[in-house]
Amino acid sequence: MTTLFPLPAGSPPRPVPGSRSGTQPPVSVAGFRDLMGAFPTGVAVITTYGADGRPRGLTCSSLASVTAEPPTVSVGLTTRGETLRALREHGGFAVNLLHRYGRHAAEVFARRSENRFAEVAWAPSPEAGLPWLTEAAFVTADCRVTRLTEVGDHTVVLGEVSDVLRKPGTPLLYGAREFAVWPGGELPPPLPAAGELAS
Repeated sequence: MTTLFPLPAGSPPRPVPGSRSGTQPPVSVAGFRDLMGAFPTGVAVITTYGADGRPRGLTCSSLASVTAEPPTVSVGLTTRGETLRALREHGGFAVNLLHRYGRHAAEVFARRSENRFAEVAWAPSPEAGLPWLTEAAFVTADCRVTRLTEVGDHTVVLGEVSDVLRKPGTPLLYGAREFAVWPGGELPPPLPAAGELAS
């Protein structure tokens, strides 16, 4: 067993046994895609409004939980894309988690289109008025932008979740460049909050 000791301040990091040198160049784009393609995820559509009042959105598989207090998620969006530009201007966005019948919406928001929202059913959310996909998503949420960090050609967006609506549904999945359906079928209903438990 190897015993680890803290390094003195300013010391270079020690190489991990069996690892490559820190000077190793980054993996190719194809290699990176192979890595992430082997990590199946749910499928989300991120939506918001542009300065012209028109809704914008795109399909996103990079949604991740950051912290529960405050409730925060992260998404990675193309820095030059119109959805990120609209999100910056509006200051908020919606997360739409697609169910097993939401593949059409996933494909619509993944391709270039003059008006993606003409091809799906949507409505403003009850609280923030953000675009919610009313037929393709089984979980929808409003988020307030709290931080933007540019990394390469993408921008990581942190958003504080302010409102969530969940309906019965079976999640749509994506991985290895293919869609799939959650094998367990419909998700069980959410657990009640601590204050809602029967005494």
